[in-house]
Amino acid sequence: MNFDCDVLIVGGGPTGVTLAVLLARRGVEVIVIEKEADIYPLPRAAHIDHEGMRILQEAGAAEAVMKTARRANRYDFLNAKGEVLLRFEGSQQIGPGGWPAANMIHQPSVEAELRRALASHANAALHSGWELTRFSEEPDGVAAMVATPEGEKVLRARYLVGADGARSPVRKAAGIHFDDLNFEEPWLVVDVLVDDYSKLPTANLQICNPERPTTCVLMGEGRHRWEFMIKPGETAEQISEDAFIDKLLEPWNVKGAVRLERKAVYTFRARIAAQWCKGRVLLAGDAAHQTPPFAGQGMCSGLRDAANLAWKLAAVTRDGASDSLLDTYQVERAPNLRAAIDMAIMMGKTVCITSKWGALVRDLKFKLARKLGKLPDGPPAYPPISAGRILAGSAAAGSYFPQPLAADGSRLDEVLCLGHWLIARADLAEPRLAPFARPLSAWLDKQGAEAVLVRPDRYVFGTGAPAALRQAWAALPD
Repeated sequence: MNFDCDVLIVGGGPTGVTLAVLLARRGVEVIVIEKEADIYPLPRAAHIDHEGMRILQEAGAAEAVMKTARRANRYDFLNAKGEVLLRFEGSQQIGPGGWPAANMIHQPSVEAELRRALASHANAALHSGWELTRFSEEPDGVAAMVATPEGEKVLRARYLVGADGARSPVRKAAGIHFDDLNFEEPWLVVDVLVDDYSKLPTANLQICNPERPTTCVLMGEGRHRWEFMIKPGETAEQISEDAFIDKLLEPWNVKGAVRLERKAVYTFRARIAAQWCKGRVLLAGDAAHQTPPFAGQGMCSGLRDAANLAWKLAAVTRDGASDSLLDTYQVERAPNLRAAIDMAIMMGKTVCITSKWGALVRDLKFKLARKLGKLPDGPPAYPPISAGRILAGSAAAGSYFPQPLAADGSRLDEVLCLGHWLIARADLAEPRLAPFARPLSAWLDKQGAEAVLVRPDRYVFGTGAPAALRQAWAALPD
C-alpha cells in the first residue's frame, strides 16, 4: 500500500492535535481531519493540571496558554449553609510536572495555540471541513474514505486514531462498545464574560445544596463558569431560558458584572471503551473514555493519552518496533483513567445529593471525618503504571518522573532530548544537568538508586545500575 501518511487522526480537538504535534516532532508523517470548518468557538474544558501543561510544553504551546490561564486559591465543597465540607488547597503551587498544579483555561485559546504549533511542522497537515465516512482495514494499513469540499478522497495510513469525541464515528465503525460506569446526570453549563472580577469568587466551588447542586469555577482570562444540576421535572428548554438563568445567578449577586456568553445542557457521564486498540485502529480522548467534570480531568486525560500513544506510534512507524507495543497503551492508561473517573464520580455523588435527609447525613459524615483528621487535603495521586513497558520490581517503576526547575526558571525537559533519558548520579555534574543536580540527586536518594531510565512520556521505566537499565531497555521485544 502507498501511504499518504503514517498516522491518520480523525478529530481536530485538543487530544487529536496534541497527538499530531507530538508525532510530528518525532518525524512521523501525520494528517488530521476535522469535520468542522473551524475551532468550536465556545469553551468546554476549563482546567489543565501540571502534567497536562508539561505535555503542552512538549507540544510548544504551554507558554502561550499560561499567559491567559488563571489559578484559584482553593477548591471548596460547601453545604447549603456555606459550611466547608471538603477543601483542597495548593492549586497555585508548582506540581511535579513543573507547572502550577491547577490551571483554569479557555479551551478555544488552547486549541488555537496547538494548531499554531502543528502548522510549524512540514510533516503534518490539518484539514478542516473533511469528514470520515468509512474505512477499511488492510493487512498493512487502513484505507479511509473522506468527504471533502472537493469531493470524496481516499487516504491511506498505517494507523488510524479516532480522537473524534464522545460520539466517535471511528469507535462505532470499529464495533467497540462502551462500558457504562453508572453515572449520568443532566446539568446546565453557563459561561460568562467578566466585566468586574471583584464580585466573583476567587475559589473554585462545589455548592452541595440539595435544592440545586451547583458548580462555580474560574476559567481562562476574562471568563467564569457556573454549572447547575437539572432537577426532575425540568426540561432543557425551560432551564436554558435567559430569564431562568438570571434567576439561577441571582444569589451570586453578579448582575452587571458578567455577560452571558454560552449556555448548554450536558449529561455528565462516566464510560470507558472496552478496547482502545483494535487492529490498526486506536481511540484517544473522549472517544475512549468520558468522565464527569468534577475532578477537572476530561481534557487532562486526553492529553495523557496523546503522550502515551505518541512515542509508541513513533517507535512502531519510524524505529521498527513491533506493533505489539501498542497493546500496552490501554494496559498502562486504563487504571490511571479509571482512578480519575472514580475520583470524579465520588465528587459528583457528594455534590449531586438532592434529598435533604441524604444531604444531612453527608454533612454529618464530613464533619465527623474533619474532627478525626480523616479528610484529604488534596486529590489523591493517581496510580502509577503497574504493567506494560516498565522494569517491574525496580524502585519507582511506572511512577511519574518530576520535572524540576532550575534557579533561572528553566525546566528539565527543555535541556534534555525528546526520547528516553538515562540519568545517573555521575551525569549530574554535566553542564546541562548541573542546574537540576540537587532535586535529581534527592529523587535518586529517595529510591536508593544509582540511575533512572525515564520513558519519552516521562514515566519511569525503572531504576538501578546504568548498564543494567540500558540493557533492559534494549532488550524490550521489538
